[in-house]
Amino acid sequence: MHFPILIDLTIVMALAVAAVYLCNLLKVPSIVGFLVAGIIAGPHGLGLVSASEEIEVLAEVGVVLLLFIIGMEFSFSAFKQMKKTLLMGGGLQVCLTLLLVAGVSLFLERPLGHAIFDGMLVALSSTAIVLNLLQARSELDAPHGRTSLGVLIFQDMAVIPMLLVTPLLAGGAAGAGQSGWMLLAKGAGVIVLMGVAARWLVPWVLERTVAARNRELFLITVVLICFAVAWLTASAGLSLALGAFLAGLIISESPYSHQAVSNVLPLRDLFVSVFFLSIGMLMDLSFLWANLWLVPLAALIVVLLKTITGGLATLVLGMPLRVALAAGLSLAQVGEFSFVLAQTGMAHGLLSNEIYQLFLNISVLTMLFTP
Repeated sequence: MHFPILIDLTIVMALAVAAVYLCNLLKVPSIVGFLVAGIIAGPHGLGLVSASEEIEVLAEVGVVLLLFIIGMEFSFSAFKQMKKTLLMGGGLQVCLTLLLVAGVSLFLERPLGHAIFDGMLVALSSTAIVLNLLQARSELDAPHGRTSLGVLIFQDMAVIPMLLVTPLLAGGAAGAGQSGWMLLAKGAGVIVLMGVAARWLVPWVLERTVAARNRELFLITVVLICFAVAWLTASAGLSLALGAFLAGLIISESPYSHQAVSNVLPLRDLFVSVFFLSIGMLMDLSFLWANLWLVPLAALIVVLLKTITGGLATLVLGMPLRVALAAGLSLAQVGEFSFVLAQTGMAHGLLSNEIYQLFLNISVLTMLFTP
């Protein structure tokens, strides 16, 4: 009996172990190792992996669990404490980056909706990489660390409206526009329904589950809530990622959120590693070779632009120039949720295959540059 997915996962995970071990020796985040391993194993590298579609499915599960965890870890009390950094710093960084990138795209004769979408892709930074680096350097409580964290939390929250507005940006015709507004209406309906579930249904279910004093039952119930809400939003024409984030928010409002996070965290780490591996596999090295001057130049421009916008947002918060520069450099890469957004944009025709490869190459280079 032949199991291509099992063989491919074994090859990819073996490469990932070697790459992450090397990254650990070099004091580089493991995500960089996953990306490199994916590039080596992918169809554009050594071609060691054949069941790429199955691995992409696992990667999507990883994204769902990642957003689910972020939703569960989101605390409205923490939001109140970091309100200024979140709203002013994060809002300014996202808006400035979006406007500047959209302006460049318009100059390059991209349609308005496509240009705004380009800005959204570049505006997001990598929560996973930045937090990993700040924790490794014991700088999470430093001024630039706290500022970067506040901006990253705002960006993670901004992913949700970005996913909702993507169909609108793609709608050129009246019919497409009406479809976009219908999606927004469905999104509002789903959010109202989730509010009701968060207030009454989910706390009751979790309370009964905890009363049973069975760890496996609690874990299965939490994962069931995640996938059920994600399925509900996907059925409404929205994204799985949006549903997972909403499911996490619902559980975050219950007294059992910390227990839920500790139970799901190991699963999240496993599937997120598969997600970054799959991103590396999608990167076409022949495209990089054919555009050897364009891709590094564009990546450098993105890093400089995001350093400036992140630094300006930090200066507006009243921080000194040294802190602003450190925070700006921390936020200078393209983030993992940009890949989620890019796949949604591809589905709605906002990115061609060539532009998607350009975005992918730029993103991976900025992630590799960050450490």
